[in-house]
Amino acid sequence: MTTIDVRHVPSPRTRLRLTQRGRRVLATVAALPAVVAVSIAVISGGGALASSEAGAPEGSFTTITVMSGDSLWTIAEEVAPHADPRDVVDAIVRLNALGSGQLDAGQTLAIPAEYGTES
Repeated sequence: MTTIDVRHVPSPRTRLRLTQRGRRVLATVAALPAVVAVSIAVISGGGALASSEAGAPEGSFTTITVMSGDSLWTIAEEVAPHADPRDVVDAIVRLNALGSGQLDAGQTLAIPAEYGTES
């Protein structure tokens, strides 16, 4: 009976070869994160991009600091008691480019000068 020593059997060496299809798949997987990032930026509207607009002219607004418990509605009623609060809220949202009605205590809001002088 003969015994074979398995420790000395060399393992076959193979060279990794990518087919044309494999190269395409590898390129697609490598480019996927960049494609996803660009897609998210396009879908979100590029809100983080700088604007060339100059903004509101100086003196066309006054500023207030949001206190705890304040809402856009209560601020509108306070700064313009004789105006329709819906119009004042709309003007504040547009001037401050607010994405939502969420306010934080300590936040500074610009109030259009036409409403800021009535309080």
